[in-house]
Amino acid sequence: MIQKRSVFCIMPAMIIKPIQSVKEQVSRRLLPRVRKPARYIGGEVNQICKNPSAAAVRLGLCFPDIYEIAMSHTGLAIVYEVVNRLLWASAERIFAPWLDAEAVMREENLPLFSLENRLPAAGFDILGFSLTNELCYTNLLNMLDLAGLAVRRTQRSEQDPLIIAGGQAADCAEPIAEFVDLFVLGQAEEAIVQLLELYRTCKQNRLSKADFLLRAARTLPFVYVPSLYAFDYEADQITAFKPLAEALPMRLKDAWIDNFDQAPVPEAPIVPFVQAVHDRISIEIMRGCPGRCRFCQAGYCRRPLRYRSVERIMELAQKQYSNTGMDTISLLSLSTADYPWLEELAEKMTAYFRPLRVGLSIPSLRVQQQLHLLPKLMTSVRKSGLTIAVETAPERLRRVINKPISDADLFAGLKAAYEAGFQKVKLYFMVGFPGETEADIARIVDLCWALATLRRDLLGRQPASITASVSWLVPKPHTPFQWLGQKPISYFQTARRLLLERKSQLRAWTVQIHYHTLERSVLESAMGRGDRRLADVIETAWRKGAKFDLWDETFDFDRWQQAFADHGMDVHQQAQRAFQPGQILPWGHLGGPEQSYLLRHYRKALEEAEKFV
Repeated sequence: MIQKRSVFCIMPAMIIKPIQSVKEQVSRRLLPRVRKPARYIGGEVNQICKNPSAAAVRLGLCFPDIYEIAMSHTGLAIVYEVVNRLLWASAERIFAPWLDAEAVMREENLPLFSLENRLPAAGFDILGFSLTNELCYTNLLNMLDLAGLAVRRTQRSEQDPLIIAGGQAADCAEPIAEFVDLFVLGQAEEAIVQLLELYRTCKQNRLSKADFLLRAARTLPFVYVPSLYAFDYEADQITAFKPLAEALPMRLKDAWIDNFDQAPVPEAPIVPFVQAVHDRISIEIMRGCPGRCRFCQAGYCRRPLRYRSVERIMELAQKQYSNTGMDTISLLSLSTADYPWLEELAEKMTAYFRPLRVGLSIPSLRVQQQLHLLPKLMTSVRKSGLTIAVETAPERLRRVINKPISDADLFAGLKAAYEAGFQKVKLYFMVGFPGETEADIARIVDLCWALATLRRDLLGRQPASITASVSWLVPKPHTPFQWLGQKPISYFQTARRLLLERKSQLRAWTVQIHYHTLERSVLESAMGRGDRRLADVIETAWRKGAKFDLWDETFDFDRWQQAFADHGMDVHQQAQRAFQPGQILPWGHLGGPEQSYLLRHYRKALEEAEKFV
């Protein structure tokens, strides 16, 4: 274990701390002993490396996963750019070390460190975590421990960095509220600047961390400070949510960007030394989604819908290509096909980048709004594969989840794709919706096989290669399905069997079915809608060895089941827990849409599902 620094007194004000690089120790004692040293050296092309002693505020940008995952995270890259544009602040990257590096660091008593200047994480003013999923919580604790910090906020001192967190997991912050000092809700481009400006003022005036937290909670509507609020419980229900100081809001608001076209974007992204998961130029062309899929948290939390202009996207693409030399440009959004000027953008992208042998990637398409554009788009998109989120096979279930895709549009879209040269298609499905039957589940294979043989019937060639990626519904906060309990694991086990049996019956040899891990989905459901009492479970699981729970190599469901049992809980019961309308929700105070709006969608979904019972 990393040695905790002794604290002899609690200082009444923020400390201006010297910070000493551990570059030599890392180079000599860590890098020769790990499999991929390039994960830990920094110094990449376009890295921003400031003098830490010249910064009034030093932010450690933490990502609770390995380098290859972190370097693919667009949000992290944007915050890195935004903070380093400030003359008085600096941001350095701090990522979770993989198992081999962690073992060496603990053996050699090397602290968690940043990539830019190899500074100990504990020496920063603020450590900001981007949390993308509930299953990265143990890595949050592990990184704090590697930094030599106590994992519980109540056990950290005035000398220790402020721990803040944002990202998707902040939409239901309570399970980790005992570990984090402050949560930033919503979109960070402007919010992080306002937060750091307030911190700088408090630091210059020698105010304490407690003073800063209170001021932030009172003046910034997107800031949630859990230490300033308390809950009352009765059995498994919350009976009261109350502030512990005056002039605190009872409901937070998500931060958001008004002028998305001119929102900051890195024009010279860092070029990773190790191949990242998404090793390409990534440009967000639209924020929000015109659809209202009732299971999709991002669709409800990223409103309102905003666009980047074609001119701005082209400007960014040209600058990023010039500064990186990457050979693929990915157009990102929740539903890229709904971008209103997609035809014009594709034409301009193709005209400029095709001579440079740079390909265009559209990660996911919805084949309804701009179906007539598919043949033209396919001439500029690399034909490695087409990805479409169908979600469920029967049209009636698509009405339940509010996914307006018809079979006619789906088949017409695939027809256009096959004629344009595509041979591989990936379809996303989900199992566990209200009103779903066993026949509906089996029909996933029927639909996939029909779409595969469409290519044979159309072109006289072998059926297309179809991959059906099947996940299990995890009801999410701030969606109409937030009141639902997850189906029991036996339901999903039956679904998996039905899909395999139907594939065998149809002899659908070009259809491959990939499944999400059942136990991981159960844990995600149990943690994703939990309250503060889950903190003990999370810490217990981590102390039992849980970490990298998103990785198959390290995920251990038995360890988690035991951690829940140690605190008188059952992980399956927590996952299947349903909430009643009007009940106080653990996330009800944390931004998102109005509950009345979500409730209307919820009731419409149940009405639609009951039509076929």
